[in-house]
Amino acid sequence: SLSTIHCPWKMNQLPPKSPVASPVSESTNSRVEALDNLSMDSFWLEVENIKQSAEAQQEECSLADVKTQEEGDAEAEWLQDAGLSELLGEPGSDKDNLVLLSTLTRTQAAAVQRRLDTYSRSRRRKNRHPVRDVRDIFGVASSEDTAAEKEESSPDPLWHHVRTSNTQRKTQDYSCTVRNPGKEEVFNMDVAYSEQAAVLLKGSFLSESRKLKDGNALIRFKIPKGRLGVTRIGDLSAQDMKKIPTLALIELTALCDILGFELKRNKAAKLKATEKRLFGVPLNTLLENDQKLLPNTKVPLLLQSLLSCLEKRGLETEGILRVSGSQTRIKSLEQKLERDFYSGLFRWDEVHQNDVSGLLKRFIRELPAPLLTAEYLPAFAAVQNIPDLKQRLQALNLLILILPEPNRNTLKALLEFLSKVVARENNNKMNLWNVSTVMAPNLFMHKGLPNKIPEGKEKQLAEGAADVVRMMIHYQDLLWTVSSFLVAQVRKLNESSSKRYQFCDKRIKSLLRKIHTDKDKVEKNQGEPSKIVKVHASLLLKDSLEVHLNNATRVADVLRQFQKNLCQNGWNIVNTVNLLKCNNSMECTNLLLYEVGGNIGEHCLDPDTYLLDLYHINPHAEWIIKQNPSYPRMF
Repeated sequence: SLSTIHCPWKMNQLPPKSPVASPVSESTNSRVEALDNLSMDSFWLEVENIKQSAEAQQEECSLADVKTQEEGDAEAEWLQDAGLSELLGEPGSDKDNLVLLSTLTRTQAAAVQRRLDTYSRSRRRKNRHPVRDVRDIFGVASSEDTAAEKEESSPDPLWHHVRTSNTQRKTQDYSCTVRNPGKEEVFNMDVAYSEQAAVLLKGSFLSESRKLKDGNALIRFKIPKGRLGVTRIGDLSAQDMKKIPTLALIELTALCDILGFELKRNKAAKLKATEKRLFGVPLNTLLENDQKLLPNTKVPLLLQSLLSCLEKRGLETEGILRVSGSQTRIKSLEQKLERDFYSGLFRWDEVHQNDVSGLLKRFIRELPAPLLTAEYLPAFAAVQNIPDLKQRLQALNLLILILPEPNRNTLKALLEFLSKVVARENNNKMNLWNVSTVMAPNLFMHKGLPNKIPEGKEKQLAEGAADVVRMMIHYQDLLWTVSSFLVAQVRKLNESSSKRYQFCDKRIKSLLRKIHTDKDKVEKNQGEPSKIVKVHASLLLKDSLEVHLNNATRVADVLRQFQKNLCQNGWNIVNTVNLLKCNNSMECTNLLLYEVGGNIGEHCLDPDTYLLDLYHINPHAEWIIKQNPSYPRMF
């Protein structure tokens, strides 16, 4: 289960060269067998290098174990992190958080109810005041919903029969098929992952998934673009992105419940404050300092410099990342960076590439808390235990969304660099598996966490961790996507918050109200075949653009129309300096269309979004054309 892995590996203990494999599930065995021909030498060599580096600094590598939480404490913490502290009966809680309950799917609501039931039992044992029941807040549930709720919140094993009578209309979309590495598979993001898992569980999922032998084959997945397009991390406003981790945590917990895994989270031991300015400094502190020099910095400047140096001079170096630089030189360089980095006196062109890669790995390891966070590092490590590849990626996608923004941005910068290393495999001899085995110890070993590992499982866990890194590198575009079902829940949250429901009102029948997916909403509104709307471009034009929408109008069409009118019709342009290129045309990729207001904060739209469908979803939004921030400014 997810709770069996507390931390990766002791730094002062290497496994035997041929460890005896312990019994694991058939699906896990199939992957391990397939990986046997992939050398793990780089992994254990990296572990030895980390050990020597730690010894040279005379660091304590195995800190005190995390104290075990009492029964109910973990559930209380989970409910607080899930934005549902009101259910704990805490005075002064923000009642607006209870709006969240009305957006949950059936499986998500069942996950909340399980944690609340466990917490309630622990409170009764301790003779504390009873907590509020979800049903007390939402009034009397209908008999059908109450029966479903009882069935889903029962304490029976989690591989139980799941009620899916209301979701069977789309079961054919999620039927499990035996993997074919040569075939592109659909990765559905329209329906909650836990709901998909529940449907598969009712069908043939169990028997088929354990026969899958994807091994080291990397299946190609395609996210089907619905009428509302695809949303990437970064497309949503900061205000809306703050809602995503809470929703993702509830969904991840629901998915783990359906799959039979217990999601337990860690707590890092407190480390002594450092006087350094770069290495061993929390990400938030680094970014605060960097933003004083360069506003809007999202990735630490030191990491950017390390990656830039390696991209310029190290991508072609054979064995880059794997071949260790001199520990003495690396330590000396660290001291020089602490002294000279912010003054601009550090000479990157004088540093050997292997020493720079050593500094990169050292920077990641020396973070006071793991880059994947102390809290969720066990969950990242345990993704390997999920039998089905698609569901492993679903869990990883949710974990990425849960990460704090500084961690997520830093991880993305690292993974993008690692992809560039793999792309030069012919020259540097570092394929995807080589890179993954070298980087896994640096991401999964941390001095601030307890070092527990079941005897005889070193090899299995090492290969599993490397496989997780491999998935993050290879599937990073997919993993940095915000599922459309989560975007729909954000819209629902925003709508419900503006209505300010009274939760004691018995007109709200049940906790288990189904959210309407984007597709369902679109189907209800297809009676209006066309619409005329205004698109604003205040930074470029004083006038707005009037657009006639029909069922075929996409964002890309509007941007092309804007480009054409801008160049031909002599609009009243705010500032023409560098606006038009030398050929008197402007690329549509320079421009983006944003949906602003209504049931969303701000949403950068996919070029393939059908605008009439979006209008039906959010009729009160404004549409604004802006310059793509990744391109040089036009003025």
